[in-house]
Parts: sequence; C-alpha cells; structure tokens
Amino acid sequence: MRIAVLGTGDVGRQLGSKLVAVGHEVTLGSRTADHAGATAWAAENGAAHDTFAGAAAAAELVVNATGGLVSLAALEAAGEKNLAGKVLVDVSNPLDFSEGFPPTVRQPDGGSLAEQIQRTFPEARVVKTLNTMTNTVMVDPARVPGDHVVFVCGDDPEAKATVTGLLRSFGWPDARIVDLGDLSGARGAELLLPLWVRLMGTLGTGDFNFGLLKA
Repeated sequence: MRIAVLGTGDVGRQLGSKLVAVGHEVTLGSRTADHAGATAWAAENGAAHDTFAGAAAAAELVVNATGGLVSLAALEAAGEKNLAGKVLVDVSNPLDFSEGFPPTVRQPDGGSLAEQIQRTFPEARVVKTLNTMTNTVMVDPARVPGDHVVFVCGDDPEAKATVTGLLRSFGWPDARIVDLGDLSGARGAELLLPLWVRLMGTLGTGDFNFGLLKA
C-alpha cells in the first residue's frame, strides 16, 4: 500500500520505518520538500520524502503523526482534495505545555482532535489509534510484557478494518485491539495522555502501556 506519514518527529519516523519493514511504500511528509531529517530518513529506509501535499496526493492511506496542536494546519497544507476518500489515521495528541508540566489536553469544544479533523475534512475517513503509548511500543508491542492494549475508533467500519490490519502487522493480536466504537471514543483516548505523561515521569521510562482487566 502507498502510505504517507505526515510528520518528521520520532513518532513519524518510527511509524514510517515500521511500515517500510512490513512491506509498504512510504513517503514521509514535511512542510518543505528539502527537509534534512526527512531526506536522511528516506535514504536510510529506501523510502521517499516530499511536502505534506506531495506525500498525501500519492498515497492510498495517510497517517497524521504531527504534533496535535499543529495537526489541522499540517492537514490543511496536505490539501483537502488529497485526503478525500482516504483512510486518515490520527495518532496525534492535542497536548498543551504552554503553562508547564503537566500538560493539558486542548479539547475546546468538548470533543476530540480526531473529531475536529473529521469535521474539517469530511471526505476523509478518520480513525484514531496508537495515541496512548510511546512510539517504540506502537510498532513493537512485545517490548512491554503482558496483555496491554491499543485502542481504535472511527465512524467508518471499513476504514477501521484497514487500520486494524495495520495494527496486526505491527504485532498487535486481535484480542488486544480494543474498538471504542465511533470517533467520539477519541475523546477518552486523548484524555489518557496527561496520566501517561505523569506515569512516564514517575516510572522513568516510556516502556509501559495500559491494560484492561475484566471479569
């Protein structure tokens, strides 16, 4: 599958590398076509790099791995027509560190960033997932022992099925992929992040995840 990963930070590069490793044709998207980090990553991974718009235009599926507070601007740069009809996997978190630590989650309308993205780009098929863990655990769940989980939600069942397939290819078994239902489930998933950040500080590592225990 041709996949655009928008965002050149740790999350974008980690996801891009894993997607290449499991057989996809990946383009890392950034604001400029000559981004030094994207150029180096592409050379190391036998992949491509381009602007947000160029990467999204050529893709069948788009991953938003940009910072949550700039995601809407990045996706606008990618172009609404380049996102229309495509699965848009949102792994971002709208964390606001402007008042220091711990951060707050910016959900000004009571909804989630994923829902804002869906409203802004109504022809995209937005699925929220992988935002509740560090990037290394996203692509290597065996890094953390036990039956920890990954959440997924979205309004389009076929889009969720496509994303679930990607999660399986990363090593997530079906029993640990938890479907939160429609895209409003992203509200709770995003609100987990202040707790995750606090735990990372307490534990001194990002190599942990959330699990579910039920009767």
